[in-house]
Amino acid sequence: MQIQTLFDWYEGALPKIKGDITGITDDINRMKSGYGFVCVTGRRVDGHSFAAEALEKGAAFIVTQRDLLLEKQILVRDSRAALALICAVWHGYPAKRLKIIGITGTNGKTSTAFLLRDILESAGEKVGLIGTVRTEISGEEAEESSLTTPDSFTLQSLLKKMADKGCTYCVMEVSSQALEQRRTAGLAFAAAVFTNLTQDHLDYHGSMREYKAAKRCLFPSAALCVLNLDDPNNAYMSIGSLRRTVSYSLNWDEADYTAKNLEQNLDGVRFNAVAMGKIARLKLQTPGRFSAHNALAALATATELGIDFNAAANALSASRGIPGRLERVETDTPYCVYIDYAHTPDALENVLTTLRECHPNRLIVLLGCGGDRDRAKRPVMGKIAVELADAVFITSDNPRTEDPDTIIAEILEGVPSKLRKQVRVERDRVTAIGMALTEADEGDIILLAGKGHEDYQILGTGKISLDERKVVHEVLAKAAGAE
Repeated sequence: MQIQTLFDWYEGALPKIKGDITGITDDINRMKSGYGFVCVTGRRVDGHSFAAEALEKGAAFIVTQRDLLLEKQILVRDSRAALALICAVWHGYPAKRLKIIGITGTNGKTSTAFLLRDILESAGEKVGLIGTVRTEISGEEAEESSLTTPDSFTLQSLLKKMADKGCTYCVMEVSSQALEQRRTAGLAFAAAVFTNLTQDHLDYHGSMREYKAAKRCLFPSAALCVLNLDDPNNAYMSIGSLRRTVSYSLNWDEADYTAKNLEQNLDGVRFNAVAMGKIARLKLQTPGRFSAHNALAALATATELGIDFNAAANALSASRGIPGRLERVETDTPYCVYIDYAHTPDALENVLTTLRECHPNRLIVLLGCGGDRDRAKRPVMGKIAVELADAVFITSDNPRTEDPDTIIAEILEGVPSKLRKQVRVERDRVTAIGMALTEADEGDIILLAGKGHEDYQILGTGKISLDERKVVHEVLAKAAGAE
């Protein structure tokens, strides 16, 4: 690809540079001759310090935010945004061939994305999906990314594959980090969905104010904004938006899409969806008010984008469960075992409240907190667990490079002394699961919180296999064999 063609979006950027581009990168370790190198300033590493090395490796050009007095340099205001735009041009602007729906919020992104995918596919559309659990292109699983929202080059590559495969829609989760890092810069969103905002990622953003500001970046340029009226931050998210806005709510009749006559049990949740003078009865496989919120968000978005209201409602009722989201593990036991990704205070509270409303004999929860992540939420989650559950097993999640015992100690800081007797501590997660299963009795509910869809555990900088579904079955099989 000719450099001048690649940069035709940037007026006069390369009037004197000629040659071919063979790739784009912001990682000096991936730098090859003929690549364009984009200097990105990170929290730990400044890509500008590798610019000279990139030239030595044969860089076709250098994109920089400050004058480095180097040949082939292109000075821009925001190199992160430039990287996203360059990657878009490199792949032929694939987003122009897709209707992109972006979903952001602390919780509910994955569930809403899956539900939207199911609605669109039921309407005969080919759909791409990008998110935490998996990436799909027209029903086929694509390569995984370790990020909820991939880096700019991977994202544009996926969008191109979707467009080339004939997809008409891309439904993607958009994280606050991705927005702050401008990975989605230049994308025109057909719709932007806000699920909720509660504490998370403060290790990265530093404060709730900055976290909230990052989330809002998704909405100003979206053609349609779909907002959760039950979240107090909904008005903030719509600031600066000049496009169409619709709302959904379980509590406020003023919303454009509302839910009435909500009923729930262990088999799921039922409610009447009301909008535009129409009513549809929905039954979801996943219990909980949060499930109704996610379904309303998906219903509102799909309907506003042209899908028939009743057809969308029927698709939601037929939708299969979301992996790792209040997922019931099939067991031949007199008690129930659920797995959920709940790894934030709000998510844990929502799931435990939902299970408590199902009136179990006892509610048992097993949880940990991720290492190298927001430490402030650890004692909060410990407090929520002991206040809502009858028995609590505190163990490891993904400790990463932190000492698991330190993480556990910080969770325990939130446990009131009078409730400490409810808590058992076991740093080995497999052993802790076995302990929880052994303690359970008829009519109890066990919640394994934090891992959800993940089938691994991150120890140090590596991964080991850990699928909690398999662990549960193996523990129960071993116990049956010992009887």
